[in-house]
Amino acid sequence: MKFVLKHVVNWALKDPEIRLMKIMKVIGKVSFTKKVDGGQNRRNLFMNVFTDNDTMMYKWLVRFMKEMDPRVTHRFLQSVGIHAAFVGNKKKWEVVNREKCNVPGAILMDPTSKCNIKCIGCWAAEYEQTDEMDYELLDRIIREGKEIGIHFYLYTGGEPTIRKADLIKLAAKHQDCWFMAFTNGTLLDEKFAKKCAVLGNMSFAISAEGYEEETDFRRGKGSYKKMMQGMDNLKKYGVPFGFSCCYHNKNVYTVGSEEYIDFLIDKGAIFGWFFTYIPIGKNAVLDLMAEPEQREWMFHQIRHIRRDRKILVVDFWNDGDYVRGCIAGGKNYLHINARGDVEPCAFIHYATHNIRDCSLLEALKSPLFKQYQWNQPFNPNHLRPCPLLDNPEHLEKMVISTGAYSTQMLDNEDVRDLCDKCRPMAKKWAETANYLWQTDPKVNNYINIQRIKREMAEKAEKKIQEKKKKVLEHAIH
Repeated sequence: MKFVLKHVVNWALKDPEIRLMKIMKVIGKVSFTKKVDGGQNRRNLFMNVFTDNDTMMYKWLVRFMKEMDPRVTHRFLQSVGIHAAFVGNKKKWEVVNREKCNVPGAILMDPTSKCNIKCIGCWAAEYEQTDEMDYELLDRIIREGKEIGIHFYLYTGGEPTIRKADLIKLAAKHQDCWFMAFTNGTLLDEKFAKKCAVLGNMSFAISAEGYEEETDFRRGKGSYKKMMQGMDNLKKYGVPFGFSCCYHNKNVYTVGSEEYIDFLIDKGAIFGWFFTYIPIGKNAVLDLMAEPEQREWMFHQIRHIRRDRKILVVDFWNDGDYVRGCIAGGKNYLHINARGDVEPCAFIHYATHNIRDCSLLEALKSPLFKQYQWNQPFNPNHLRPCPLLDNPEHLEKMVISTGAYSTQMLDNEDVRDLCDKCRPMAKKWAETANYLWQTDPKVNNYINIQRIKREMAEKAEKKIQEKKKKVLEHAIH
């Protein structure tokens, strides 16, 4: 299989604009299970997006193949296209049907809570008191994950690249997996970038909050230049990277602007993850929460960027209509912090199980995760996906009913206090989100899916009538 794939990739690289399409058609045909979780619909979506050379996503894939090291392209197609989408997806649904629990496509975990810089307002600045997961535990999680079909692993922290040696070792051992590290980018030196290119299955989401002034104000003088150098090192060796951005009341129009996105594309970013600010912790600044009009602006802006630029950008709140609401609780991903607490989401600091004391499958069947499974989606309007930010009554009920403990390292925030902070903004956003859900043609909901089907049927009928007209005209003459 590896030998065949290598030759297929080399063949495609000679003319990616044309030959990639043939590869994607094969992947689309074999990668989705028709009988479960809307498999046929997901297959149709995949084929429409990734096998049409006029779509921006297809152009993005061509860009990926041209700019990445060939070893990266090979590993990406092997780990994501074969092991995750085909082999892993089949195994995952076998476990879901047998165990009656969610099985995610990805696991986010913290190798360490330590960090090499001290950002204003970040709990990781207290790194002397934090915990770590050793190599053996990280390896065990990955091995158990692969047994149930998971081949995508993400690292956060703290600063995961403090553990460079272990990240390299894990990527080398698990070549059938794809890895991504959320990082501040200051430790991405040339030697490390070169090793990542050789391995071919590592990528990086570099935290980006604006230009030099904004970055150095929060992270310390010189941080921005180190981050830029890190991007240059990855680009030089063809290692895939993108940006990770938390938008809030004060920066939304900067980080979401076309100028800023174009700047990051020029630096080499091929993807971007957007998160909105959530007031976690007793000292969280409520004024930083994005207002409804700002969140609505991002809703339109992200779709505009996806349509016009060769970069894959995702807003994990405003794109809820593409994934049927919340993706946490093991539905699409889960989070394991540096102490081993298995949390439904990186932003939901509550748990009932610790991975040091249970298996991964046991954690997925834990009371809190079952509550997520039973209650998802948390709102019929998938532009209101989150059980905390958009539907705080759900998180409060789930945490209290399961007796979940707080994993908040500094203040053990009570879930009632956390949810109370989110209720006013949730109410304000509901009005805007409900209007968008019912009226905006860009929303991927039932209303617009039916509209698109009608338009396609009308288009097909028009072609039939035109063909009949031509036949009739030909017969007359």
